[in-house]
Amino acid sequence: MGHVLYIEEVLLKILFKEEFILLNKIRKSMNILDIIAKKRDGKKLSKEEIEYFVRGYTSGEVADYQAAALIMAVYIKGMTDEELFNLTFSMANSGDVLDLSEFGEAVVDKHSTGGVGDKVSIIVLPIVASCGVPVAKMSGRGLGFTGGTVDKLEAIPGFNTNVDIEKFKEYVHKIGISMIGQTMNLAPADKKIYVLRDTINCVDNIPLIASSIMSKKIASGANKIVLEVTYGKGAFMKNIEDAKLLANKMEKLGGYANLEVKSIFTPMDEPIGYAVGNTLEIIEAINFLKGKDMPSDLKGIVLEIGSQMIKLAGLGENLDENKEKMLKCIENGLAFEKFKEMVGNQQGDTKYLDNIDEFEKAKYILEVKSKKVGVINDINAEDIGKVACYLGAGRIKKEDIIDMSVGVVLNKKVHDFVQEEDVLAFVYANNEEKANRAVHELEKIFIIE
Repeated sequence: MGHVLYIEEVLLKILFKEEFILLNKIRKSMNILDIIAKKRDGKKLSKEEIEYFVRGYTSGEVADYQAAALIMAVYIKGMTDEELFNLTFSMANSGDVLDLSEFGEAVVDKHSTGGVGDKVSIIVLPIVASCGVPVAKMSGRGLGFTGGTVDKLEAIPGFNTNVDIEKFKEYVHKIGISMIGQTMNLAPADKKIYVLRDTINCVDNIPLIASSIMSKKIASGANKIVLEVTYGKGAFMKNIEDAKLLANKMEKLGGYANLEVKSIFTPMDEPIGYAVGNTLEIIEAINFLKGKDMPSDLKGIVLEIGSQMIKLAGLGENLDENKEKMLKCIENGLAFEKFKEMVGNQQGDTKYLDNIDEFEKAKYILEVKSKKVGVINDINAEDIGKVACYLGAGRIKKEDIIDMSVGVVLNKKVHDFVQEEDVLAFVYANNEEKANRAVHELEKIFIIE
């Protein structure tokens, strides 16, 4: 009997060795230079080649300059749906995949493709949580002229976005909502590739945007997602046609992963609401949740996204009725109390929510005045975002430190009639020279005819 067992053990070792040798041969037969050349020439990459690249770049075996060459080739030559599928799922599976099934059959998330003055998540999620929808939200930081939800939340003194997964789940069970940063090992390949794309000016590309967003959503554990796809001057998609194409790609990817995805489209020619800048946007969000001031454009976006989230959660089929539920939760104070509960639960100082005058003020607050009579025809959102970033509200490089108190607050919006000397906006700055330059730039950004 012992001889038989020994022979079986030897045979197994031989089989495993042969399989290992075969897999190693396949891997060694691939070469990142050949993969780059193949995509450069417009040819379709195989599943194995895409996995080889994603695995190699995540581990450091593929160098930054080689990855940059391949990403640039993808940017120029595009990807088939099959390639996009393989890239997305390779990135999603490059790290941990979160399981949120303990929160029920319908786990709803929302994602925005980004914009200027976008404080929607900070407003809509406490509202839907107060309507009974569990909210387990992981958000990102800003880079360049678009702000990040995590940076804005951290403008509340003490607020902790660096929460481990078990504590994150515990918070959702306890109060129905938690909003944290993407600090876990979720889609690490996407994190590396996204930063690389930014450094080589390959961000605004439909396949790359779709795979980046959906790899994170697949890894984040929700099975129902509301996608806010922005378009216009302050968005990556400059027109509605490209926005719809991007949405279609993401919905297809969601379908492959058995996710229910609903897309809505938001124009982004001018900033959302009035405030652009971290503390300034938090103050606007607080006032909105208290029902004190709800800019019409921001209100419309919040109600549309929230009503869709409530529907996907199975808590209301009628969107108009869902919007009424949301407004009722603002009116009766439940939405603001849910936000306050979340902030306190994550070590944030709630006195700032009760009294917004407690927030640190910028040293210089300058008025931007109209030099003519007329109607405001254009306020370029991207240009406003760049001014806010120049003041210190955003990052040019990943390691830049944000100045929470600076930014721009609009006093007028597109289609408003203005007289000469009317205040168009306020500049919040901690550097006088930058403040004066920002005023000068904003005078040019407001197009009055």
